[in-house]
Amino acid sequence: MGKRAIILCSSIEHPVYPYLLQWQQNNELGKQVSIINDKAQISAGTEFLFLVSCSQIINADLRAKFKHVLVLHASDLPRGRGWSPHIWDVLAGKDNITISLLEAQDQVDTGDIWRKISIPLSGTELYDEINHLLFESELELIEWALNNAEYVQPQSQAIAINEGEDDLAMQASYYPKRIPEDSLIDIDKSIAEQFDLLRVCDPQRFPAYFDYKGQRYTLAIKKTTQD
Repeated sequence: MGKRAIILCSSIEHPVYPYLLQWQQNNELGKQVSIINDKAQISAGTEFLFLVSCSQIINADLRAKFKHVLVLHASDLPRGRGWSPHIWDVLAGKDNITISLLEAQDQVDTGDIWRKISIPLSGTELYDEINHLLFESELELIEWALNNAEYVQPQSQAIAINEGEDDLAMQASYYPKRIPEDSLIDIDKSIAEQFDLLRVCDPQRFPAYFDYKGQRYTLAIKKTTQD
């Protein structure tokens, strides 16, 4: 029997990638899944194509090869379309992040929603702890889709927006792509004022930094055990 699904993660350097590989190796459902890093590797379709931290555009012709093409997006859609939504949400002071499983469409992050998972945050999690919660929830949604596709009744985001006309939280919104300057620490502000920024910056890929006396310095924080 051929593979039931393909997961496309466009960068092996992304921190979700080891989670995908471990899940594929250790989970019975994972044995039905191929993991690829480039849409050019798709020669034939399967039942599912999951787009996980995928920066490539999957056009309608390619999507037509699959019964279901699903995206994992870390926001409470239709709010928070766009780039790095969970980072922006943490910086906005949110005490939870939401993962949406939705159908891929030409217009990014606008497809019908299959399911959502809300993850509570204590406000002390660092980037790697947030990633762990996020990636485990993404795998949970992939498993759920593989097991429940025949029962799903997708919800249109347009309906969600119309139903929430009087609720600003339900209005469609978009986050911009984060750039290095978004990780800049203001040396004239306190650590407490900038703690959320410090805790979401990935010290390997997107470190927090500040400029002082003509030099640039990077910062990283880690938890230590308190007696």
